[in-house]
Amino acid sequence: MPVIVEQVIRAAPGEVWDAITRHEQMIQWFFPNIPDFEPVTGFQTVFSVQSGERIFTHVWKILEVVPLRMIKYHWSYVEYPGIGSVTFELKGNENDTLIRLTNKGLETFPPDIQEFSAENCREGWRYFLGRLKEFTETKG
Repeated sequence: MPVIVEQVIRAAPGEVWDAITRHEQMIQWFFPNIPDFEPVTGFQTVFSVQSGERIFTHVWKILEVVPLRMIKYHWSYVEYPGIGSVTFELKGNENDTLIRLTNKGLETFPPDIQEFSAENCREGWRYFLGRLKEFTETKG
């Protein structure tokens, strides 16, 4: 069952798109140690995040891009079995953007690891979309 989180951001879709696809902006609200990022199908990046005693080496590969509307990543970890996907979809006008995030594939990851629970995932995405909202609305 996918985890879906939505957030309305008081900014034009182009501003939100830049925040979720431009490396220099992503590292300000998402993961500061993303080494590089390009919104191009096939682009891949790898970086590590520590959570308590665990290391999660993220492997992202861009699966699909519709500029200003949608970007979909393949999402996996070096240390754990499982393959997921994360899709960011944007809808809006010059004043407001609805961002809808869909995280699929959680059931493929080890069920005994807290970070892979649906509730933990949902709360994590609420946190990040809240940071995205704050970053985008205040960067003007």
